[in-house]
Amino acid sequence: MPQPFSQILYEVEDRIATITLNRPEKLNAFTETMLQELIAAFDAADADDDVRVVIVTGAGRAFCAGADLSAGGKTFDMDAREDRESPQGQHWRDGGGKVSLRIFESRKPVIAAVNGPAVGVGVTMQLPMDIRLASTEARFGFVFTRRGVVPEACSSWFLPRVVGISRALEWVYSGKVFPAQEALEGGLVRELCAPDALLPRAREIAAEIAENTAPVSVALSRQMLWRMLGADHPMEAHKIDSRGIFQRGRSADAYEGVQSFLEKRKPEFTMSAANDMPDFFPWWKEREFE
Repeated sequence: MPQPFSQILYEVEDRIATITLNRPEKLNAFTETMLQELIAAFDAADADDDVRVVIVTGAGRAFCAGADLSAGGKTFDMDAREDRESPQGQHWRDGGGKVSLRIFESRKPVIAAVNGPAVGVGVTMQLPMDIRLASTEARFGFVFTRRGVVPEACSSWFLPRVVGISRALEWVYSGKVFPAQEALEGGLVRELCAPDALLPRAREIAAEIAENTAPVSVALSRQMLWRMLGADHPMEAHKIDSRGIFQRGRSADAYEGVQSFLEKRKPEFTMSAANDMPDFFPWWKEREFE
């Protein structure tokens, strides 16, 4: 288990890790501390074979109200912030982007259970999550233009891929805060739930994955689907599909998957996403396919 956190909660039960943004008195506003703790929590989940799925939610009545604005007008001025990494002498990197990229690299599926308002980084951090569920009381807003800044957390890459370019531009241009029903209609969330049914529904989806699938296959599949969004030709998918089928087809998991089907029982997969990934993983860091 990771060390105790101060601004998030991290719990594992029934092979599901639940990460809860935990500054309810501040509507879970995003801070440098929360950034570092979220990265550490995803590191812990990836390293723990007992974790099959990650759920992210918020404490209290909000999911995340965006960046903590307690620094006032200098909130986004990194030269003026004593508590933030300075861009001087190095190439400065957006903190929300660090979190989004870490979620993108996850070996475990990630479900967002959006329990309340989610604006700014509170919504952009959800975009690399795989399945987004929302309470009927949730609200969303890509409010950057109303704060005199621009979208962050890699959302200029993720958002058009999730909802399409026209909807993405409308939400970003206007900076409006919109209801959960509009998020559903726009494809930002998969499903709306009554507030008290949100986490049970997220856990139901997580359990379906945890109880029936091979961890290595899920980890590979997650990266295959996400990364092919940026491929310039289906041949790139064919190359990685072929490598995956060849390597996994001779694995203990593949033998067990077929045998359990023939014997009409639940599979007992033994290979680890932390330790047993095939030798071509992570293939996107190669200079070229061999």
